[in-house]
Amino acid sequence: MLWLRLLRESLSFAWQAIWTNRLRTLLSLLGVMVGIFVISAVFTVVDSLESELRDTFNMLDDDVLFVTKWPWASGGDYPWWKYVQRRPPSERDMELLVPRLSLASAAMFQTKAFLDAEAGNNRMSGVVVGGGSHQYDQVISLNIEHGRYFTPSESAGGSPVAIVGYEIANQLFGKHDAVGETFKIRGVRIEIIGVLAQEGESLVSTGLDEFALVPSAFAPRLYDIRNGDDAQIAIKARPGVELAALEDEIIQQLRAVRRVRPGQEDDFSINRMEMLTSILDSIFSSLAMGGWFIAIFAILVGCFSIANIMFVSVRERTKIIGVQKAIGAKNLFILIQFLFEAVTLCVFGALMALVAIQLLVWIVNAVDVGLTLQIQPARVLLALGVAVTSGLIAGIAPARQASRMPPVEAMRAH
Repeated sequence: MLWLRLLRESLSFAWQAIWTNRLRTLLSLLGVMVGIFVISAVFTVVDSLESELRDTFNMLDDDVLFVTKWPWASGGDYPWWKYVQRRPPSERDMELLVPRLSLASAAMFQTKAFLDAEAGNNRMSGVVVGGGSHQYDQVISLNIEHGRYFTPSESAGGSPVAIVGYEIANQLFGKHDAVGETFKIRGVRIEIIGVLAQEGESLVSTGLDEFALVPSAFAPRLYDIRNGDDAQIAIKARPGVELAALEDEIIQQLRAVRRVRPGQEDDFSINRMEMLTSILDSIFSSLAMGGWFIAIFAILVGCFSIANIMFVSVRERTKIIGVQKAIGAKNLFILIQFLFEAVTLCVFGALMALVAIQLLVWIVNAVDVGLTLQIQPARVLLALGVAVTSGLIAGIAPARQASRMPPVEAMRAH
C-alpha cells in the first residue's frame, strides 16, 4: 500500500507540474522527446529497411551455395586484378560438375541482362532477363500464379518461351494472366507460358515483378552470355547435409573440372547467403550506432532540462517536504518520491515522442514512397527504457537534495 500511495502521489505531483507550468514543462521535456524520437525514428527506418532487404532474399534458401567469378564479401589484401582474370562459370562447368557431386540435390546455371521488352505499342525498359537451366525452380523458389514452368524439352531445345513477373504482364498486356501472349526482346518473339505472383515494389528492390526467365539455351539469342561477370552456378544441398561439407566437395571437384593444378589458387568463388546477411548486419549496426550517437546528445540535454525542472520543483515544495518529514516521512521516501516524479516526466516525453513517430509512420505509408515503415514492439519498450533511465539520471541530484533537507529549516523556508 505504501508503494501504491507513493506512486499515486508522485504521479499527482508530476501531473501538477506539467499542467500548472505547461510551457516550462514542455520545453524541459523537449530534449527527451527529441532524443527518443531520433532513436525511435532511426530504428523504425533501419528495421523496415532490413525487413525489406531480407524479404528479397527469401527466395534464396540457406542450404544453397553459389559459384561465381567474384566473391560476395572480399577482404584482406587480395589483388582485384586476380578476380578480373578469372573465367566466369559456365553451363558446361555445371554439366561436368553435377555428376561428380554426391551431396547436392539440385543445381542450376544462370546469366542475366537488362533489356527492353515490347508488345504491340507497349514498351518496358530495363527488364531483368535471366537465362536459367532446367532445375532453376528446384534451387530458387518461384511462385507461379498463372501458367507453368519449362518442360525438359523446352529447356534442352532452347524454346522461345518465358516466365515473366507481374509488372511485365501488366505493363505490356494490361492484365495479370498473360499466358499465351507473345512479346519481343531485340526483335525475337517470345511466348509467355507462366506469370509470377505479385511481390510488390519496395525502396530497395522490385523483386521478381520485373523479371523474365527464359531457358539458358535460348538466352544466347538475346544477349552475349560468354563474358557475363554475373554468371553463377547455384547448388542446393541434400537434406541433412552441412554446407561446409558440400562446399569442400564443390571446391575439390570443380578444381578438377577446371583443371586447376595442385598449389594453384581457386579460379572461382563459393558464396553463401550468410555472407550477404553479415554485410547487412554490419551496415544496419553502423546505422543504429549513428542514431544512438545523435540521440545521446539530445537525451543529455533533456536530462539537464529535467534536472532543472526537478530542482525548481524541490524549491517550490520545500514546505511540503518539511511537513512530510515532520509527520515521519523518511529520507528514502522523499528520495523515491522525486525520482518517481522525474521518471514520470520522462515517460510523458517518451509517449509524446512515440505518438509523433506513429504519425510519421502513417504519413510515410500513406504517401507510399516504396518503403513500408513499422514500429517493432521491442523498440517501444526500448524507448520507454531510455525514458526511465533518463529520469533516474536526471532526478537523482534533486531527489537527494530534497531527501536531505532538515525538516525544521524546510518548514521555515519562504
